[in-house]
Amino acid sequence: MNEGNPEIEEEPLLNGLRAGDLAAFETIYQHYWYSLFLVAFRKLKSKEAAEEVVQDIFVKLWERRATARITHLRYYLFSAVRYAVIDHIRAQITREQYSDYYQAFLDQQDVTTEETILGNELLAILENGLETLPHKSKEIFRLNYLDNWSVAKIADHLHLSEKAVEYHLTKAVKFLRVHCKEHFLVLILYYMSK
Repeated sequence: MNEGNPEIEEEPLLNGLRAGDLAAFETIYQHYWYSLFLVAFRKLKSKEAAEEVVQDIFVKLWERRATARITHLRYYLFSAVRYAVIDHIRAQITREQYSDYYQAFLDQQDVTTEETILGNELLAILENGLETLPHKSKEIFRLNYLDNWSVAKIADHLHLSEKAVEYHLTKAVKFLRVHCKEHFLVLILYYMSK
């Protein structure tokens, strides 16, 4: 996993890092920053998000310099960026973004076969979760999140109070969050390990 950078001697840098040597830390930063950024950017498709993820890795590296058990620096950093990307993706997928995320995922111009398969699997997980919901909750969730109907419009259409619609939405979202979270992370981990 060279990522275009020549190898550097890790042991003296790790020793310096543990001792709080700022020059050693800066050498590590200069050597690995761009390679880690590229890995994060390929997955997140956002310069700002990739920069934030990588910056956070280096902040934590410095903060934990005395206690972190690092034997192979390169392996440690590239593992850290992959886990940070997964955490970032998980944090971004809130209840308002399920539909938009799946649509954007499938609408990308340069969608690879792997991304198409992952997108389809994610949609299947969501659909599977929806099918286990009570009929009314499922219908309200679809109208609100997938068809972008407002709570007021759904309430009027289904002859329910807005409070009742909000209750069904809350119930559906709580259930789907638990249902999708586990399956989604397994899929992401699988595809990122390839």
